[in-house]
Amino acid sequence: MERRREAALTGGTAGRRLTSIDGGGDDGPAGPAGPPPQGPGTVHRLRPERSAATEPPAAPEQARLWHVVLSVAGPVTPLTELRAGLERLAYDHSFFLTARYAADHAEIRYWEQARDLHDAAAIALRLWGEHKATAKLPPWEIVGLEVVDRATYHKRVAEGFGGPPPQLGGVYPY
Repeated sequence: MERRREAALTGGTAGRRLTSIDGGGDDGPAGPAGPPPQGPGTVHRLRPERSAATEPPAAPEQARLWHVVLSVAGPVTPLTELRAGLERLAYDHSFFLTARYAADHAEIRYWEQARDLHDAAAIALRLWGEHKATAKLPPWEIVGLEVVDRATYHKRVAEGFGGPPPQLGGVYPY
């Protein structure tokens, strides 16, 4: 008991492990500090031990770039209001490429940085709703979504399919 207190007072952490105990109800007053008693509860390590020689630390997953085409549509909206809203969206959202619009639909093209396709699609599906109030966008719904990785996008452009719109970096009518 004395040695444990000394380690706590001096900041020593050698030999300490985080644990969680399953089971066990109200054991009454707190018992002495130290390892949990052996009994009906099961001890689980919260941080598994890892041998440095056998298992290198896992590298964090790198985010990748995904080309996104988001199509939205809804009731007819005055073109000046729609254009102003799309320009505010372009200003707020990084990696914005271009937007094309008509009175009742629009298409937004941009790059998204995400770990995988699932994350990129989830972010894209939230884009319109999250910026609707701040960019004063019309109450339209998402009617189409295309998400492709960078290599696929460049392969399509090289083959002459799905190339970038004629004017990059802005908001243009169809």
